[in-house]
Amino acid sequence: MKPRVIVTRRWPAAVEQILAERFDTTFNQGDAPLGPTELKAAFLNFDAILPTVSDKLPASVFPDADIRTRILANFGVGFSHIDTDAARARGIVVTNTPGVLTDCTADIGMSLLLSVARRAGEGERQVRAGQWAGWCPTHMIGTKVTGKTIGIIGMGRIGKAMAKRAHFGFDMDVVFYNRSKVDDEETRAMGARQLASIEEVLAASDFVSLHCPGGAENRHLINAERLAAMKRGAFLINTARGDVVDQKALVAALDSGTIAGAGLDVYDGEPDVPGALMRMENVVLLPHLGSATEETRVAMGMKAVDNLTAFFEGRALPDKVV
Repeated sequence: MKPRVIVTRRWPAAVEQILAERFDTTFNQGDAPLGPTELKAAFLNFDAILPTVSDKLPASVFPDADIRTRILANFGVGFSHIDTDAARARGIVVTNTPGVLTDCTADIGMSLLLSVARRAGEGERQVRAGQWAGWCPTHMIGTKVTGKTIGIIGMGRIGKAMAKRAHFGFDMDVVFYNRSKVDDEETRAMGARQLASIEEVLAASDFVSLHCPGGAENRHLINAERLAAMKRGAFLINTARGDVVDQKALVAALDSGTIAGAGLDVYDGEPDVPGALMRMENVVLLPHLGSATEETRVAMGMKAVDNLTAFFEGRALPDKVV
């Protein structure tokens, strides 16, 4: 018999077709996020659960007994929404989908950086509202990007891709913080300098771009004190995870002029976005679009399929995290 698997949200049609062929697959036709009760039931009734970032899997949804699920094949590189300790304690394998979303996430990061620096969101809203009175020398003055310094927090695949776009595309100097030493051909080609602390990167940067994992270890990594360490005219870009930033502290820093603006693709407790952020003109807000291209979402789905197939065939898993 084919393994029973449940897909918690709608995936690209090409991936769903393959899942239907290889497994006894249950799809979420309505595409609404599953609640805690439904997720708990899934552990009892399916051999595999295919969750996404919109599925919260704390320890409380893992049953204490009679668990049928043996693998969580996550759709996404980040897995801070899954209590990996709870999974490990119950012998459940967790996989993710690294590598395939690097370029598109970095593209969104640069989109946010350019949009907030050049006030593109404000400008588009003004044009659509019929409020543009025509060109004049003092209209909607923004911040020059070319030649500035970008600070990268987390110099992994996506951090490097963001840095390359900034350096080779906009002649930006690159400084970065990473917990481990990074010294390779990619960083040397950019002349990227690794600094000893996050505070040093914040103080040196005109733009700070976050590319670190979410979860308890990095929750509110960017807090009031670290926002105060940024240059007064600097911008914060977040395509990592929403919980990395203390949103209340960010609102306060933006409101007081401690920093000049922010570009956000992720939020703490999304899809909820603080009303204060939505009312601010110096913030660009996107609905978690980092990997949202046809090519990338299909590739992510196929990564999950590959992990799932390898698991049930007893082969080594390409992307095991637990």
